[in-house]
Amino acid sequence: MENESYINKSINLCVPGRLCLFGEHSDWAGTYAGINSNVEPGKAIIVGIEQDIKATAERSKELRVQSVLPDGTRTEVFEAPMNARILNEIAKKGEFFSYVAGVAAYIAEHYSVEGVTLNCYEMTLPMNKGLSSSAAICVLVTRAFNKLYHLSLNLMGEMEVAYRGELLTPSRCGRLDQGCSFGRRPVCMTFKGDLIQVEHLKVGKELYWVFADVKGYKDTKKILSDLNQCYPYPKDDQQKKVHEALGTDNLKIITDVRKAMETGDARRIGQLMDEAQRIFDEKVMPVSPEELKADKLHTLLKDQRIRNYIWGAKGVGSQGDGSIQFIAKSKEEQKNLITFLSCAYDMEAYTLDIKPYNSIRKAVFPIAGFGTRMYPATRQQER
Repeated sequence: MENESYINKSINLCVPGRLCLFGEHSDWAGTYAGINSNVEPGKAIIVGIEQDIKATAERSKELRVQSVLPDGTRTEVFEAPMNARILNEIAKKGEFFSYVAGVAAYIAEHYSVEGVTLNCYEMTLPMNKGLSSSAAICVLVTRAFNKLYHLSLNLMGEMEVAYRGELLTPSRCGRLDQGCSFGRRPVCMTFKGDLIQVEHLKVGKELYWVFADVKGYKDTKKILSDLNQCYPYPKDDQQKKVHEALGTDNLKIITDVRKAMETGDARRIGQLMDEAQRIFDEKVMPVSPEELKADKLHTLLKDQRIRNYIWGAKGVGSQGDGSIQFIAKSKEEQKNLITFLSCAYDMEAYTLDIKPYNSIRKAVFPIAGFGTRMYPATRQQER
């Protein structure tokens, strides 16, 4: 039996938002491959960002969440019993704490545990801007239960629970969003039916991204509803184009982006960003023109002054007037771009530096002696 001191232990949690660099919408589209074999697997490249949600958590009898709101002006408190039926009803309302309730409802139904007290004391992650804010909340709650009650979930397991919890809310997210579980290293995710594969990406040279809130409005639910009408079987030529954009076109772009990232070719990545946006506008936008025409986003994409600082640009997340991303020509141009966006458009922009991942190439094992039986294990190994 666990002692009282361990039960009352508080843990620290931090879950970042995630930026989808390429492959938006291909996650849910790829799941239709389980119904229609002609649907190509979805692929997306994502990376965690510096903006995140920080919290402390400890065990409790019920579910209690204290959270600073995104505007930082006030704190809200949410309390509910660890009862799956009650939590499900709260999740369905689609309010600020519905994501917390959705995950807790799934946990209550599938695991024999009590509740948690969660104190979200810092939230720098913008909400509703295509940066997986809702998924980050779901992953945060899942991780709290996982660590406090030793549920033995690996990262993929946490993603699954967070996804199932979010589905209990009005949100209709894809599997891509929960990729924030993997932290700040870039990964490539593949989606085929119910199967998900995750690969860490190699980066040849440091790459300098900028992403920003375009200060517009978009209805993600409407976008997803419109696009899902094209699946699992396209009904006309326009819907076939959506299948192409999220299928074969996307797979080619992802393959080319991976090669460019491995060599650190920022110019080529920028070209592919422009190409991905062109395909999206040509083949996907027409099925949800109200939301995807995105006047503010396209004003920025066409601004030739911005092109002085960047190699390429595209929309973020479900697209629409939520956020925009750029790949800058250099560290200096990254800073210049942020200054320009602030002065010319009154936009708040953020930096994102994607750095090469350095693996261990040499290991030294100190030993007390140099006996013959120890020798084979103490040779210096390099590769």
